[in-house]
Amino acid sequence: MTLALAELLVDGGPWTPSAIADRFVEAFHRDPREGYARGFQAFLAQVRTGEEFLARIRPDSDKSGAAMRSGPLSLLPTVPDVLHHTSVQARLTHDTPSGVAAAQAAALAVHYCHHELGPLDGIGRWIDRQLDSATWARPWRGKVGPKGEMSVRAALTALSANDTLGGLLRDCVAFTGDVDTVATVAMAAASRSPLVRADLPEVLFTDLENGPYGRDHLARLDARLLAG
Repeated sequence: MTLALAELLVDGGPWTPSAIADRFVEAFHRDPREGYARGFQAFLAQVRTGEEFLARIRPDSDKSGAAMRSGPLSLLPTVPDVLHHTSVQARLTHDTPSGVAAAQAAALAVHYCHHELGPLDGIGRWIDRQLDSATWARPWRGKVGPKGEMSVRAALTALSANDTLGGLLRDCVAFTGDVDTVATVAMAAASRSPLVRADLPEVLFTDLENGPYGRDHLARLDARLLAG
């Protein structure tokens, strides 16, 4: 779903629920994989068009999926752009106040790092100002549950305390619980920050699978995103 959003963004397509839903369905069926929540995996396997997706989806989740996929939208030039694009995509599946807010906070974290807007330990306070909240600067402690706010707060907590990708990844995993989401949000932000040293083992890149939508496709898409 992250790939679907990134591809729609760089292709310049309309940023509408129907266009996004079309891309979600297309991306799933061209390269089916495990990893979605079980019920949502079954749902995607059954729908064949964006129209069918929108007609059948129950968009009332407050979990972390919309936040987990929002990273590419952070590269838009302004905070209002980021908030608008993130809200539209989040509401397809997470049309709840906390679901949308978690997606926006996750995207803003990457935006903050990409545009070098301040020190890492100030990221939560900055996001709170953008969203008029008192949520994102509060440190997370303990196991991470399924709700989007939990994963994003944990990601921001780890991000504010690390200056290497390796240390950040270890801290994300050490929370236990929904750590794949925590790491996705935190590593997306850190990868755009000049304050964080890229020290991950080369094998994590060279041994990525390289099918039609594997390593080379990701590299090309990444270059298009960063080119604006």
